[in-house]
Amino acid sequence: MSTKKPSSVKRESGVPWLTADEERAWRAYRRMTTAIHANTVQDLAELGLSEADYEVLSTLSEHADGTRALRDQAEKMQWSRSRLSRHATRMEARGLIRRAPDPDDGRGCLLTLTDEGRATLHEAAPAHLASVRRHFIDQLDAQDLVALNRIAEKVGAAGGEGGDGPA
Repeated sequence: MSTKKPSSVKRESGVPWLTADEERAWRAYRRMTTAIHANTVQDLAELGLSEADYEVLSTLSEHADGTRALRDQAEKMQWSRSRLSRHATRMEARGLIRRAPDPDDGRGCLLTLTDEGRATLHEAAPAHLASVRRHFIDQLDAQDLVALNRIAEKVGAAGGEGGDGPA
């Protein structure tokens, strides 16, 4: 594969091509995230949960009463409200969450973790954490983790990421 880029593309777009080191880093990042995502999603599926299910359950469990406004949950998940609303409807049908009117938002609703949802999360969490360890954390040493955290915080801040995301 040639690493030389057509000069006409650069002139048309005004964006410089990636250097060889930048391209290697980008491709390695893409391979890494694709592999981690595929493996952890597969492990969650074996537990009967989607990645989105787990994210909704785990973030709701971070609140003492297990309740969060749909608008806030959508923002945290970086989803549209309508997408989360459709997903919440499916989760509610499975008994994992409950929806109720939001007294602070006449058009919104509150999502609440049900006892069944909390039990499902408690059953799934150890296996999910083992998956995260197996496919990611255990592949890194302490220095890698420090560097990765620094990089992730820097890139997340530049992209407008607002704080800790889901686990």
